[in-house]
Amino acid sequence: MEAKQVDIALLKTLSPLDGLKSENLQALVKKTAVRTVARGRFLFKQGDEEHRTIYVLSGEIELLEDDRLIRTVTGGMAEAQNPLMPRLPRPVSARAKTDVSYISIDSDLLDVMLTWDQTGSYEVSELREDLAPTQDDWMTTLLQTKAFHRIPPANIQAIFMRMQQVNHKAGDLVLKQGDEGDYFYVITKGRCLVTRETPLNKEGIKLAELRVGDTFGEEALISDAKRNATVTMLSDGSLMRLAKDDFKTLLNEPLLHWANMEQARQMVADGAKWLDVRLPSEFENYHLDDAINIPLYFIRLKLQALDPDTKYIVVCDTGRRSSAAAFILSERGFEAYVLEGGLTLSDTEQPA
Repeated sequence: MEAKQVDIALLKTLSPLDGLKSENLQALVKKTAVRTVARGRFLFKQGDEEHRTIYVLSGEIELLEDDRLIRTVTGGMAEAQNPLMPRLPRPVSARAKTDVSYISIDSDLLDVMLTWDQTGSYEVSELREDLAPTQDDWMTTLLQTKAFHRIPPANIQAIFMRMQQVNHKAGDLVLKQGDEGDYFYVITKGRCLVTRETPLNKEGIKLAELRVGDTFGEEALISDAKRNATVTMLSDGSLMRLAKDDFKTLLNEPLLHWANMEQARQMVADGAKWLDVRLPSEFENYHLDDAINIPLYFIRLKLQALDPDTKYIVVCDTGRRSSAAAFILSERGFEAYVLEGGLTLSDTEQPA
């Protein structure tokens, strides 16, 4: 199956893409390619639940219900300007009657973009003032994350409306380890350095370097704890910030999944893994069998060590730290659950 770059002119001929603003069409161009499928092959089969929006550009598609021909769809005709059988699960199969060219778009991403376009009361450009052309796609970057696909559309609207822009110079301290948490941040221009002070290293250990579209500050807001790291501007830049109460209501709550111990053990039996985000000393005192230990303050640095196809049950002693870790994982596309109530010594003893 071959693929070639799609252009905006083509997207503008399709419904409802023709109603999207230019910046979202530009984002779709980067995420979409024209593909081909040979005669006799299926684009999807009856019962398919994959979240893809498909448009037939050329060739003929047979729509089959229980192997019975319902009708054909021909690329270039008026009907093909609309998505091909968008309802899930698919009520029919789509088989190529001839060689076919088509495009396939992530349905969740498209839905978020359409919702934002149709409900936004201001232009995106108003939030992008003074941003360089190559650094002005922070909003689109957020909208494309799997985390935002799970947030109710009304919440997405409110999140962007309530964000405030703050500008910083290179070397500015954005937040300091030990301070109270007050805001969640998104980088819209520039770069930031995340460091953590330890008893043996007062200068701070480098944890991460963040760029446009990256977020930080959620841990203290979720766990109601003090900041566990310091963030400093590496260059001149701009940040959008969301206040603590708005963050918890609009962004945090929709992202978190919870599981009691019985549910969690069943998920682990089905292939999930325990992820313990307590300190190593706490972990050594007691922990669940086969649990992975990554302290909360290291979770961003160790993301590459986790399997994106594995479900994780995140645990700590109360649920606060595990909530913060699960948010970070969910925000980056992992399937993560928080153990309700936290972990106790008795939980580490296998039931009879």
